[in-house]
Parts: sequence; C-alpha cells; structure tokens
Amino acid sequence: MKKIENVAGTDEAWEAGVLGREEQFVKRTALNEEAEIEVALGMQLISIRFPKRLIEDLKFIAKANDVGYQPLVRDVMERFVAAEIKSIVAATQARAAEELAAREKNTPAPTGRARKIA
Repeated sequence: MKKIENVAGTDEAWEAGVLGREEQFVKRTALNEEAEIEVALGMQLISIRFPKRLIEDLKFIAKANDVGYQPLVRDVMERFVAAEIKSIVAATQARAAEELAAREKNTPAPTGRARKIA
C-alpha cells in the first residue's frame, strides 16, 4: 500500500483542485446512496430542453465565474423565482390595499391582473 503524506488543506486548495482530485481516491457512489443524498439535499432530477446557443452561453458564463453551468442555472432559477414571488406578493398586497381603500370610500375596487409576465 502506498503511503500518503498529510498535506495541509485549505478551502482554496480544495476548490482549485490541488487536493481531492487524484484518481486513486475517486469511487462511484452506490445508487441507493445517491438517492439518499438527493433526498437529503431536497433535489429532484428534471429534464428540460434549452436552445443550444443558450446552453453554450450558460457554459461560457459559468466558466468565467469558475462554476459548473448546472449550478449556475440552479442559482439563476432560484434568483428568478425569489424575485417573481416578491413581485407577486407586492402586487397582491397593493391590490388588497386598493380594495380596502375602495371599500372604505364605498366605491368599486379596481379590477385586473397584478402584473403581466413577459
């Protein structure tokens, strides 16, 4: 058995791949363990079709930011969803305030959608 030296690790060394990427330490996780990891992380595998050019652009942006393109897409989607939920909540609150003000004035409340999504 080959003796392995202890190397002081830093976050930077792990992230840069100086540590932890030697082939002798790589091993495929058992399928049941993969499923357990997915459940623990609250992740769900999906399939989605994007235009090829969009994928190329996402990979370019990901590489420029030193991340994988799939984590980048996850981050973009999480940001978009958070912003849209805030927008929907704000529009709903504004509509409720208008309806309350209209009731207090005893006039008909305005109607219509909160916001049209392009």
